[in-house]
Parts: sequence; C-alpha cells; structure tokens
Amino acid sequence: MRRVSIFGATGSIGQNTIDLIRRAPDDYDVVALTGATNIEQLARDAINLRADVAVTSDENRLPALRDALAGSGVQAAAGEAALIEAAARPADWVMSAIVGAAGLAPGMEALKQGTTLALANKESLVTAGPLLMAEAKRHGCTILPVDSEHSAVFQGLIGEDIKTVERIIITASGGAFRDTPIEDLANVTVEQASCHPNWNMGQRITIDSASMFNKAMELIETKEFFGVSPDQIETIVHPESMIHALVGFYDGALMAHVGPPDMRHAIGFALHYPDRRKLPVERLDLAKIGQFNFRAPDTARYPALDIAARVMAEGGLTGAVFNAAKEQALDEFIGGRCGFIDMAQAVNRVVDVMLTREGLQNATITLDSVHDADAMARALTVEHIAKTKG
Repeated sequence: MRRVSIFGATGSIGQNTIDLIRRAPDDYDVVALTGATNIEQLARDAINLRADVAVTSDENRLPALRDALAGSGVQAAAGEAALIEAAARPADWVMSAIVGAAGLAPGMEALKQGTTLALANKESLVTAGPLLMAEAKRHGCTILPVDSEHSAVFQGLIGEDIKTVERIIITASGGAFRDTPIEDLANVTVEQASCHPNWNMGQRITIDSASMFNKAMELIETKEFFGVSPDQIETIVHPESMIHALVGFYDGALMAHVGPPDMRHAIGFALHYPDRRKLPVERLDLAKIGQFNFRAPDTARYPALDIAARVMAEGGLTGAVFNAAKEQALDEFIGGRCGFIDMAQAVNRVVDVMLTREGLQNATITLDSVHDADAMARALTVEHIAKTKG
C-alpha cells in the first residue's frame, strides 16, 4: 500500500487525483490532504479517504475544519507551519498542486523525505527551478511532471537521449479569446476570462490561459525541468487541445503525445509510474475528429510569451519576480482594479524595474531570496497599477 499526500486537494488537480485514488482505495494510505477555503470539501475528502491529517492554509478557518472533522479521527491543522509539518510526514508519493508560489516550500520539504513528487505547482520551477531540481538530486528523489504538456514531453523522452532533442513544442489552446479582435481585449470581463473552451479548471489558471501567462510559465518550466536551452523551446496554438506537446529530434522526427483534454491522464501517469494502468478517460475517435489545427501564436495578442523569453534569458531570480508580478496582477484583475491587457503591461514593467537592481540575474536562489524577490515584485505591481489607474 502506497502512502500518498495531496497538497491542494480541493482544487481541480487535487480533485482529479482523489477521483483516481477512490477507484482503487485498497492501494493507497492517505497521509495528508491540504486545502485553503473550501473546508467542507476538504473535510469530506479527508473523512472518506481516512487521512491522517487535513490542513487548511487559512488559520482563521481552523475552528470550522475541527468542527467538520469532529469524531472522525482525522487531525485538523492550519497555517504555513502546519503545511510544512504535513509535508514532512513520511509518504511515498506527494501531489504538489497548491496554486501559486505558496506551493514551493511544502514541495521542498517533501523532497527532504525522499518522496516522489508529482509536480503540478508550476510556480516551483518558475521561481526556483535550479533549487528544486538540486534538492531532488541531493535526496535521491524523483520529480514527475503533472502539467499535461510536460507529462507529454516526459513520456516522449522515455528511452531517448536528451542530447538528441532538437526542439520541444508546447501546445496552447489559445484560451477564451484566441479569436477575439485584439482591440476588444481591453474590455473583457473577469467572467468572460474565466471560461475555457476546452479544459475544466479553476478560475485563476483559466484566466492565465486566456492571457497565455499559463503558457509562458510552462515554457519556463520546460527549460528548468528538462535542462534545454530557451532556443529549443517553441509554442504553437492548437485549438483542439488534443496534442499536448511534441518532441523533435535531430534526425527530423517529431514525436507527439495525443490524448483527450483530461488531466486524469497526466495525473494517472505520475501516480502509477513507471507502470501504465487503465484510466477512465475518453478514447479518441480520430476519424470523427477529422483534423488537427495549428497556428503560430500572435505575441501582440499574447505578450506574456515575450516576457517569458526574457525571463529564460536572464535567469536567476527573474522567474520569481515574473511569477509574483503575474500573481499580483491577476489579483488586481479579479478584484476589478485593472483591465485584462493591463496585466501583461504591469508584469513587463515590474520585470524591467527589478532587472535594474544589481544582482537579480546572478543571485543565489534560496527560499529566502525567492520570498524577498516575490514580496518586492508584488509591491511594485500594486504600485504600478495604482499609478496607471490614478
């Protein structure tokens, strides 16, 4: 029986992970489940899966969690320290699906326990990729990508030598506004940006998909996880979202990973690795689909892609700055304090300002330095947006 923990259990990745675990309950011993504000869901899953502990990141919600777990035997805890303590509990496999930079520290702690880390928290690689990969190597851990694109690349590289890879192509749906006239993007609403044409995801990642910030993050992830150079990484808009990534080799071959837009495939691959098991996902009828479409990404529509290229070129703590500015700008958009296209303008400006500060590119990446860069970038983002709207 494998001991598993799920960080970010109440989000879409966490819920899909739980769905797979429930289908084979005798195979897993659930150690810890964590969430944020959805206390009812967190408690229900913790009780049903007989978890040892349930943790909410919001300390103010601890009484509600305790009440919901009363008499179940599941321990309740709350706050950042409790998340770290949960990550330190022995587990064979940990799903890292907390949204945002908050997922970095628990993931790092899990690696110290010699755990296999299923990584859905893209911010960990964007903000501190070299640190995370070095920590995994130091403790002899395996990190398995759970983003559908990076899982696709990982699978395409099984049995291959990374030195023979010429290019990695990360596909993008184009999000909610891929066909919207550019001049109309300034007026799109939060509600409109929260609807994805193909995937069923949480609000934040869905809006990031519409702005292509999600894809920008994935390009940086590709560099950090697979150790390839930025000029080997490409993206292409593929509206059907069925080809998740392609790996191109120096003999001209392209190996594509094709599957339905269902995160349970990437999750299941990581959960069962190195084995493959039957999964409850749609089987594609290629004759019915008929064709796949592709188009080059328009950087005027998706300026986040150009910002990502800068981040990869600069290195150091630039990724932490980029991520923090992106997260804060998204908060401002959801809160009605800035427009949809203002997000990219704010992030680009904050990266510009931070790069003028000596040592950003060459700084040593630690949890503390990432935290400091994150805090400065968030403050600058709020300041910039307030000035442009004032």
